[in-house]
Amino acid sequence: MATELRLDPLNGRWVAIRPERALRPDAFVLRTPFTTDAADSCPFCPESFDGEVVVDETTDADGHWQSRVVANRYPAFDSDAPFVSVNKGPVFTEATAGGVHEVLIFTPDHNRSLDAMDDGEIENIMALLKRRLVAHASQSNLRYTQAIINSGREAGASIEHPHGQLMGISFVPRDVAEEQARFSQFVAGCLLCTAIEAESTSGRRTVLSSDAALVVAPYWSGVPYEMLVLPRHHATHLHTESDAVLTGVGLALRDALRALKAAIGDVAYNVVVHSAPYLHGEPFHWHIHLFPKATTRAGFELGTGVSINVVKPEDAAEVLRNAATV
Repeated sequence: MATELRLDPLNGRWVAIRPERALRPDAFVLRTPFTTDAADSCPFCPESFDGEVVVDETTDADGHWQSRVVANRYPAFDSDAPFVSVNKGPVFTEATAGGVHEVLIFTPDHNRSLDAMDDGEIENIMALLKRRLVAHASQSNLRYTQAIINSGREAGASIEHPHGQLMGISFVPRDVAEEQARFSQFVAGCLLCTAIEAESTSGRRTVLSSDAALVVAPYWSGVPYEMLVLPRHHATHLHTESDAVLTGVGLALRDALRALKAAIGDVAYNVVVHSAPYLHGEPFHWHIHLFPKATTRAGFELGTGVSINVVKPEDAAEVLRNAATV
């Protein structure tokens, strides 16, 4: 079978599908363990929590925190300055980097991964995420917030405790701007509403389906077992969604992570939430990318921007779908 090129409609980049190069699912490398004493000195555990600036939290009936947002000790962005670009030469341009950097701690339990959490825990996390994005949207110098989860060393995590990060920034990053442009160029309605309809009809790449969301191995998957969590309700911004929809989408993400672990083991992964920039509305449809760290980007990918995926999305979806029903 010849290599197949598929176009990613969200960014306009080509992906090469070459299943003949695939490794067996059980041959993917699992995440590298953190040191055995990591929990003893974890800054996010209640026992060693010291000096963190708590921004917001959810609590139980007894007042104990269930999920919590703290200021990042080592922020990438920490200024209230607006975005101002300055030209300093024929090829030298710089700008002020205003923004905030926060950590969303999912649970007090150091060893309770996101895929193991119950419905109530997911509801708390999504509610807290929404509150923080509402707060960011009210800051005049912030144009966009990137919500991410880096799970595992291979995915860039430096702390094992389950957590995500929120980076509110004073500019719109290129990848999000590219997605905005692609939504604008799609003339048949909403790009992702159309994708939901097409994937629901086909079913070939469907991993999970619920009233709130459709989880697919996208036709244009750039890495093995990549998934896209698509809210069924059309909305441009995550922070304007109803609590019920957000909880449902969060549960879909959790179940997708469960399927991933059951299918290929405890691999590291990145979760990236794309919502429209605060001052922009239609056309856009907020969504969540899930990128397992099953393979490594090498020179060709870095040099060309073209990913080589060794697992056909249709095959990945079947494996994940079967794992989700076990």
